[in-house]
Amino acid sequence: MKLSVIVPVYNMASDGKLKYCLDSLVNQTVSDYEIIAVDDCSTDDSLAVLRSYEAQYPDRFLVIASPENRKQGGAKNLGLARARGEWIGFIDSDDWITPDFYERLLRKAQETGADMVGCDYSLTQERGRKIGQIVHNNKPEQTGVLNKEKYRSLILDSGSLVVKIYRRQIILDYPNRFPEHIFYEDNAISNSWMLRARHFEYIPEPLYYYYQHDTSTVHTITKKRCEDRMEAARVMIREAVQFGFLEEYYPEIESSFTTLFYVNTLFSYMAGVKKKEYGFVKALGREMRETFPGFMENKYYRERVHGEERKLIAMHMKSTLWFMIYYRLLWGYRKFRKRWKK
Repeated sequence: MKLSVIVPVYNMASDGKLKYCLDSLVNQTVSDYEIIAVDDCSTDDSLAVLRSYEAQYPDRFLVIASPENRKQGGAKNLGLARARGEWIGFIDSDDWITPDFYERLLRKAQETGADMVGCDYSLTQERGRKIGQIVHNNKPEQTGVLNKEKYRSLILDSGSLVVKIYRRQIILDYPNRFPEHIFYEDNAISNSWMLRARHFEYIPEPLYYYYQHDTSTVHTITKKRCEDRMEAARVMIREAVQFGFLEEYYPEIESSFTTLFYVNTLFSYMAGVKKKEYGFVKALGREMRETFPGFMENKYYRERVHGEERKLIAMHMKSTLWFMIYYRLLWGYRKFRKRWKK
């Protein structure tokens, strides 16, 4: 088997989202591949939709029904346990791909000897192959036989996991799998996978369509989602310690952790969670200081975190109370100005 594509599915039957994704998968131009669709205990008609595709394409479509909701990481792990392909790919069940997506990636791997291949993606709010906002998922200078400089760049700017394929050894020759029962599971393990690769190639074209809608993970901000992001960052550090690359890539790992665990969590929580808890915000800052005491001196922190955010973070590090008061006043002032300008 050349390729295994794993599709975690949870409540995606409405508006034809799941069918549109699956249609793009079953009509791939590549031969010798399998689709492993894992229903994560959906409460809608998603499993029935999957079973219909399994009946129609028995030679390449396998359905796994999880008896419990394990989130995307758990669903992906169930799929990995059954994957037979030399290559492994993933797709979110509300997205879709060009007909030659996997053929192009596999051909690139064959031509170059790469063991990890990716491409760009398009953000879109409508179905079809009309190109929306193009997101350059990686950089040409990250490609080729990987060395320390390229590994550092990939840790800092890894790009999305779903627009890549991986040789199975990168994933399955190691005991660790996705963390379960949380979101942001990709962030937790992506560094380990990239640092196991020896040769990365990249097609600078948007072959993957990332569907933007209100129920997608990135558009939903809750305290639980913030806690999931924090846990994913903790797993990322545990992986770095376990596989021995924390010290070698300390500045890059520190920067990645700071962004995932702290900066993105702090500001998304403050902006998106209605009932803000002093204890949560205080504990977030305390754990950040305990994990990486010198994070504000990291060169990437100074380069990559906006100046205004750095000022707010410095305030948070000194006093959670004053930070929350100031942030609330600042947010209220900006909302007033926005309404006044109208």
